[in-house]
Amino acid sequence: MTSLRKLPSIDRLLNATELSPLIATYGPGRIKSVLRDLQQTWRDSGEPPAWLDNPSGYASYLSETLATADYQPIFNLTGTIIHTNLGRALLSAELLEEITPLVTRPMNLEFDLTTGKRGDRDAIVEDRLKLLTGAEAATIVNNGAAALMLVLNTFALGKRVPVSRGELIEIGGSFRLPDIMERSGCKLIEVGTTNRTHLKDFAGAINEDTGMLLKVHPSNYHVAGFTSTVSNSDLAKLGRDSQIPFCVDLGSGSLVDLTRWGLPHEPMPQQLLAQGVDLITFSGDKLLGGMQAGIILGRESLIRELKNNPMKRALRADKLTLAYLSKNLALFEDPERLPERLPLLRTLIVDSDVLRERAEAVVKALEPVTPDCKTTIEVADCQIGSGSLPDQTIDSICVSIHCEKERQLRDLQQQLRQLPTPVIGRLSQGRLWLDMRGAELLDELCVNLRHLGA
Repeated sequence: MTSLRKLPSIDRLLNATELSPLIATYGPGRIKSVLRDLQQTWRDSGEPPAWLDNPSGYASYLSETLATADYQPIFNLTGTIIHTNLGRALLSAELLEEITPLVTRPMNLEFDLTTGKRGDRDAIVEDRLKLLTGAEAATIVNNGAAALMLVLNTFALGKRVPVSRGELIEIGGSFRLPDIMERSGCKLIEVGTTNRTHLKDFAGAINEDTGMLLKVHPSNYHVAGFTSTVSNSDLAKLGRDSQIPFCVDLGSGSLVDLTRWGLPHEPMPQQLLAQGVDLITFSGDKLLGGMQAGIILGRESLIRELKNNPMKRALRADKLTLAYLSKNLALFEDPERLPERLPLLRTLIVDSDVLRERAEAVVKALEPVTPDCKTTIEVADCQIGSGSLPDQTIDSICVSIHCEKERQLRDLQQQLRQLPTPVIGRLSQGRLWLDMRGAELLDELCVNLRHLGA
């Protein structure tokens, strides 16, 4: 048994050549903290490893331990393209390069260059949104949930808000619409049933204490069968007749008709505005293919009230988000070139022959390092995103891995997560599936896979 008497001091380890690269990467404070915790664990257990006095052993341990302690790129081969846990939409390297001078130097974020006075930080993005959607006005906050919260707090603080029972959604992380409404200071009034809601249900719930009407896009589920929902046009008219705003939380929100590329239809904000909707909220990091942001479009008088709400300052978007969003929205002004310029759309419409070529290359890379498993190429469904087009899938090509024992499959899944660039797939039907829509950086992926078992 190795004696704790050989335990080197923390200072000696910090001065060891073997740890220098790690200290440069993670900082001396972080390394010192991990070393102290590690040695204390050995003192408590009385079972140190054989390498307790060898700096190389510490370097190896630290490399493995700290590799997952920071953000890092991964390969999203899950078959969910806009994956909340994996960063949602891919950003454009070209757009990031374009905005680098803006965000690394002073910029006219809230400064009007014409008047020389303080300006509106949303103004430039607002102009682009008005051009694209025909909205009277717009404002931006830091995410989609914040957009809805700001609307509710502005127009229904201490008031009632009727919502269809079939739209009381829960999204990722147990984040529930009723909780958002409660924290926004309004009272949820459930109307209709889970599968059927009628205009009369909303009309019967309106009284002098009603602040607004709300319709919510079912972000991550779909109700089918014997169903009935109230149209936007009917709810818009009811809101006008009752002199209360009508808001639609669109969730994803697409600024172009996706069917032109053979993708499932998703309601567009401009369509809802034409139906008389007063306010629309949606996200910037889903079908827009941009950074996390919450966008609110609608009537100018209502947007002005939102901007005057003190909560707006707490929820406002920063300069990086606004600079990127402005460039990202500009891409939609030329939809013909959108597939080549928007990474998300490029991923969604990649040709099946290209996907199969990727799969063949991945199988070739995997077979030598997974000899105990069978690797095949399969056609499979791909989900655009759990919070985007929840009931729609598109065809894709996957590499399917089958092992004799389930334990082997789970071990392989863990090994893929521990690669220099982690590879994330999905377990289903007793197999591990690697979806090729996330394999655009194919050469890097194949070199990475060859580290399996190393």
